[in-house]
Amino acid sequence: MHLAVEPTATQWLESQQPAMLALLADIVNIDSSSYDKPGVARVFRRLESFFASHGLTVASHYAGDVEAAISVTVNRGSAVGKPVLLMGHCDTVFPAGEAARRPFRIDAGRAYGPGVADMKSGIVMNAFLLAALARAGDAAPEVTGLFTCDEEIGSPLSKDTITAFGKQAGFVFNAEPGRPSGNVVTGRKGGVFFNMEIEGRAAHSGANFAEGISAISELAHKVVALDALTDIDAGVTVNVGLVNGGLSVNTSAPSATAAIDLRIFNLQQRESLVSSIRCICNKSFITGTLSKLDITGEFKPFVPTAHSRRLFELYQAELGAIGHKAEAEFSGGCADSGVTSSLGAITLCGTGPVGGKFHTLDEYCEVDTIVPRGLAVLNTISRLSHTEW
Repeated sequence: MHLAVEPTATQWLESQQPAMLALLADIVNIDSSSYDKPGVARVFRRLESFFASHGLTVASHYAGDVEAAISVTVNRGSAVGKPVLLMGHCDTVFPAGEAARRPFRIDAGRAYGPGVADMKSGIVMNAFLLAALARAGDAAPEVTGLFTCDEEIGSPLSKDTITAFGKQAGFVFNAEPGRPSGNVVTGRKGGVFFNMEIEGRAAHSGANFAEGISAISELAHKVVALDALTDIDAGVTVNVGLVNGGLSVNTSAPSATAAIDLRIFNLQQRESLVSSIRCICNKSFITGTLSKLDITGEFKPFVPTAHSRRLFELYQAELGAIGHKAEAEFSGGCADSGVTSSLGAITLCGTGPVGGKFHTLDEYCEVDTIVPRGLAVLNTISRLSHTEW
């Protein structure tokens, strides 16, 4: 009688592409906008059922009464190396009904659907990595998978949970999508997002024009001043992306609002630019106006280090060993990798399957990269404890 031999973690993962695509289809077909917490919770529950089928237990993490994240830890307490954190977000930028309008499909080797690359394919890859790593037992380090609810709006609810896990982690792999070139992300800008409210005074624009104080005119002055803060050479951009205001065409505007996006390379720039933006807000270009500024979300920059470069080199070698290539790439976009890198965890981002056209109707994921990118992370993790840091 021949006893069946249990496949290794690597062998098991190599065979899982059909199952990975089935799970990906399920969660792409769930609407999960950052503001749709019941939708994100449905993604959490589908992941929970996947983990339960592999004997793994999910823990929920709350911000107030909102389920902000779920986590799964395998090989808890392992003496092999430092703990590893696999990160990903379950929210998308797409509104309710988008999944029904554009359900998951595969065409010519690419998967399509809302959030398929950013970042539901990365979520699926991490879920299968955890199932594979659980098979490695004592041979693998402790690995936690963290799945969050609101990265696309700056992680206001999940940031505390990310911070808590980031403080415990030695290494972090953030499964944001691989770039269209196949590259991974070794550095990112930071971002600060503001809402500015301006108060003026209403008056009839014909009969009582002189009595009015236009909040829109004040906003226009502020927008010009904010635009002047942009310094492309220094990597600093200030974008007033949304404006709103006014009561009617024949009334001086009693109120106006603006949403502002600041991008920076480092925390020193952050302090200087936030101060400048506050000064512009507090200044009344038109006498009688009042303004208020609130920070609505923030990402810290992911600043490369010698250790993060070494982690990239390990990953690059493992990906190359299975016939795929990746170079290091800097991104002007923000991600939760900025949180973990700022805490000292050695971080690599963009380790998810390769994709492109993120946040658009044409967003896609390269199907045949899902397993190889997962294998590269799996094999990199196995090398961490044998590498000089």
